[in-house]
Amino acid sequence: MINVIWFFMIIIGIVFAAVNGKLDMINGVVLENTGDAVSFAIGLTGIMATWLGLMKIAEKSGLIKGVGRALSPLMKLIFPDIPRDHPASTAIVMNVVANMFGAGNSATALGLKAMEELQKLNNKKDTATNAMAMFLVINMSSVQLIPLTVLKVRSDAGSLNPTEIIATTLMATGISTVVGIAICRLMERK
Repeated sequence: MINVIWFFMIIIGIVFAAVNGKLDMINGVVLENTGDAVSFAIGLTGIMATWLGLMKIAEKSGLIKGVGRALSPLMKLIFPDIPRDHPASTAIVMNVVANMFGAGNSATALGLKAMEELQKLNNKKDTATNAMAMFLVINMSSVQLIPLTVLKVRSDAGSLNPTEIIATTLMATGISTVVGIAICRLMERK
C-alpha cells in the first residue's frame, strides 16, 4: 500500500510541475538529492555493518548470553510465556541492545529473528501472541541510550552539538517504553 501512496505522490508532483511549467525544477531536485541519498545510505551502511559485526562478536563471545542472564528476571516479568533459555529471549535481548545503542537499522534483522523464534512458540500461526505484541511495542518504543543514526544525521547537517539530544532522547524513549509495556499489559487482560 505504501508503494501505491508514494507512486501517486510522485505522479501528482510531476503533473503539478508540468501544469505550472516547472518540470526543470523536478530534474534539478532529482539530480541534486539522489547524490545526497546515496551518500547518506553509504554512511548508514557503515553504522549498520559496525553494529551488526559488534553484535555478532558479542554473541559469539557469550556476552549476549551473559546480558540475557542478567536481564532474565526482567525478561521473565515482561515475557512470561517464553521458556527459560529459549532462543527467542536471546534474539529479543540482542534486538533491544542494538536499539539502545541507536543501531535501529541493524536491529531490524535481529527483530526479525526474534519474531521468527516467537512464531515457533505460537500455537495459532495466523494470530500474534501476547509476547509478539509486547516485543513489537518494546521494539517500536526502543529505549535509546545513544541514538547513533540521529547523531549522524545531526552531524551531517552541521549541528554544532549533535549530542545535545541524548538526555531528552533517553527520557522520551524510556517513558514511551514504560507506557507501552503498561498499555500492553492492560490489553492482555481483555
